Amino acid sequence: MINFMNLDFKENALEPVISKKTIEFHYGKHHKAYVDKVNELIKQTEFDNMSLEDIIKNSYEKKDLVTLYNNAGQVYNHNMYWESFGIGQKLGADFRKEIIDTFGSLEDFREKLVDEGMKVFGSGWVWLVRNEKGNLEVITTKNGDTPLVSKKEPIFNVDVWEHAYYLDYQNLRKKYLENVINFLLKM
Repeated sequence: MINFMNLDFKENALEPVISKKTIEFHYGKHHKAYVDKVNELIKQTEFDNMSLEDIIKNSYEKKDLVTLYNNAGQVYNHNMYWESFGIGQKLGADFRKEIIDTFGSLEDFREKLVDEGMKVFGSGWVWLVRNEKGNLEVITTKNGDTPLVSKKEPIFNVDVWEHAYYLDYQNLRKKYLENVINFLLKM
């Protein structure tokens, strides 16, 4: 069974960038629905006692498990999304230096995240990951895909599905990305 994660912050803690109403819908309805669907799909199967990460890895690219893979990926991606916010925590000085060394400056890094998030057509995610060589990268994934299946270590992400921002920003994805990246990420 996969547990529905508890938020490390109150539903109004991200205001004014993300409203309490958006959190109630995004976390309380969308995210919860993915968890419920995964639990429905794994009940009394070989996946029933697997970790979320193992469910994702073992269902990836299997035609008969696409629904499980997509829903498990969405649970994982949303868990990471909520953990990406810097409520009471920031990345350490060494990690900030690594970001600056890799991307040129924190501002260049933020711009890269926004630019890549804007390139996602439809629904998906923009991620900061560590690749197999140990280097930082900004990547995007579509729908329920996660970096786990490409052997990249996720550090944080930003959700660019419309349900993440539509109540607060309507069709202004760029403004949402800029606000989340500049004011909420644990940087």
